Amino acid sequence: IWGVESKMLPEPYAALGNFQIGELTYPVYNLLLIAAAIVTGLGLAWALYRTRQGKLLLAVIHDREISAAMGIDVGRVYLATFTIGTALAALGGALTAPMVAVSPGLGVEVIVLSFAVVVIGGLGSLGGAALGALLVGLVRAAAVRYWPEVELFTIYAVMALVLIVRPRGLFAAPEARKI
Repeated sequence: IWGVESKMLPEPYAALGNFQIGELTYPVYNLLLIAAAIVTGLGLAWALYRTRQGKLLLAVIHDREISAAMGIDVGRVYLATFTIGTALAALGGALTAPMVAVSPGLGVEVIVLSFAVVVIGGLGSLGGAALGALLVGLVRAAAVRYWPEVELFTIYAVMALVLIVRPRGLFAAPEARKI
């Protein structure tokens, strides 16, 4: 429908204005993104660890066969999880669109960053993913500011350093017991 040309959606980004910290100017929209990320992350953690459906999901993740044997409709849990994940991806895309040029290949960079965040934080750890995202964001911002030529490499360097020190990531979830 739109072809391969990039589209810009600057209206929400520009409408909220800017604020200053010292000599640096930041868009207010960035504060909105930070707040949305915190609220979404806390809501997701609450839903995963404090609700019945979240505990069912954790049971299915750890052992699908035992969960099915106990009467959990595994297919339904997978469907609900996929639906929620898709909604969160759509929310992320909608909130990010005003900051970048939207184009068909946009997802490639997001996938690389997401992979790095999960590996750094540790598979199965929500808090680890949050810390990994913060670490990747800070390192990437510092690289863009001080050494832009190696910006993409710095993400892999952080990932490699973390994996050397902690091969399963910073906060990897404990493995399920094997009998």
